[in-house]
Amino acid sequence: MKRTELATSGRDADNRGNMAQHRFLDRRDAGEQLASRLLSLHPWPSTTVLALPRGGVPVAYEVAYALRAPLDVFLVRKLGLPGHEEVAMGAIASGGVRVLNEEVVRRAGVTPQALAAAEEREKAELARRERAYREGRTPAPLEGRTALLIDDGIATGATLRAGLKALRAFSPARVVVAVPVAPPEVCHALRAEADEVVCLLTPPDFMAVGQFYRDFSQTTDEEVRALLAGADSPGLA
Repeated sequence: MKRTELATSGRDADNRGNMAQHRFLDRRDAGEQLASRLLSLHPWPSTTVLALPRGGVPVAYEVAYALRAPLDVFLVRKLGLPGHEEVAMGAIASGGVRVLNEEVVRRAGVTPQALAAAEEREKAELARRERAYREGRTPAPLEGRTALLIDDGIATGATLRAGLKALRAFSPARVVVAVPVAPPEVCHALRAEADEVVCLLTPPDFMAVGQFYRDFSQTTDEEVRALLAGADSPGLA
């Protein structure tokens, strides 16, 4: 993997003076700190780093660079419960994977028509992102490997939980979640669904992911493409 340098607004001396109130300068800085923690835990052989786009990509790029692991995006779209879209009734992912929370669907009385409509909407966005980000590249290998799933932080965890269920369909040997920041209760709950969870910060005063970043400006499609293009896969361990 070669180092990709992108212009970021959070890496000057003035920003470093704000670390007392913002733990991370930007997503790249968060990725460097997260990578340092991961390397201190144990070796990471046969690992594929997966980023939840878009914000998870700059974080995951730094982790993949440090671990000398292949980087890919894990394209997953939550199927939100009609009228309560923050509640995941399932998810779809690359490769035609669909998982449903049958209990949520049953209790909410979601009709097959409503489910199909939600799925069609999310399929369209999934296809758009597939074209925009992969640019014809083959997905990184997952079967029999450690899948290290990374985002820039977790708020409720609904999308990430849906992604975990979808990820299991690709038969990885282990699934690990690693994020710079998450509420302590969410981080704890994820341990029941992943083989390992690494949350760099679990602040009790958590309100939003962005409060812990000096620069939390939106990651663009162009930045995602540049980082993925710069992530040349090293020899797979």
